[in-house]
Amino acid sequence: MKKMFRNVENAVAVKILTAKAALLDRRGEGFVDTAIKILMAVVIGALILAGLYALFGKTILPTLTQRIKDMFNYAG
Repeated sequence: MKKMFRNVENAVAVKILTAKAALLDRRGEGFVDTAIKILMAVVIGALILAGLYALFGKTILPTLTQRIKDMFNYAG
């Protein structure tokens, strides 16, 4: 019986020390840091996508359609 109580006491002491070390640890990465990183990635991705959409919509596609029309213009 004493051995069982000693084992339980040791297990509780280990859990307490682990929790104390986790609470005192200042170098860890928290949920807020991860959320900010994800938000930054989404915003930067959206900006890149919007830039590509604007580039293709106003610069590349009109000249491409004109080149295709000129290429198939057999009349003149």
